[in-house]
Amino acid sequence: MRSKTKIVVLHMKEIIYTAVFLALGILLIFLLVFMFRPGSGKKAAGADKQYTPGIYTSTLTLNNTNLEVEVTTGESRIESIRFANLDETVTTMFPLIQPAIEEIADQIYETQSLENIKISDETPYTSQVILDAISEALGKAAAD
Repeated sequence: MRSKTKIVVLHMKEIIYTAVFLALGILLIFLLVFMFRPGSGKKAAGADKQYTPGIYTSTLTLNNTNLEVEVTTGESRIESIRFANLDETVTTMFPLIQPAIEEIADQIYETQSLENIKISDETPYTSQVILDAISEALGKAAAD
C-alpha cells in the first residue's frame, strides 16, 4: 500500500494577506449588523428632546457695542456657542473675550449643562455676562 504524500507550500505573505482580509471581512460584517439592526437609531418620540433644534441668539452689550451670542442646538445637545458679530475693534478693546467664551463653551459641551461652570479668575465679570447671554439663548431654545 502506497500513500501519496502531498506537499503544500504556503508563503508567509499569502498567509498574512489572508488573515488581514479575513479580519476586515469580519469587521465589516459586525459593522453592518450594528448599523442596520432593527430599532437602531430610533428613540421614543420626545424622550430625550430638551431643545428645539435651531440657532438662537441673545444680545450682550460691552462698552456700547452689541455682540450677539449664537447658540446652536440639536434636540438633545448644545452643538456650538460663538459670537455672531465679533469684529476686530471689540477684540482689540477686550482681548480676553474670545478666550473666555471658548473656555465656557468647552465646559458646556462637556457637561451639556450651565451648572457648575468654572469662571476664570482673569475675566470673572465678562465670563458671567457671557454665561447669562448663553442662558438667555438656551431659554429661547427650550423644548415646549
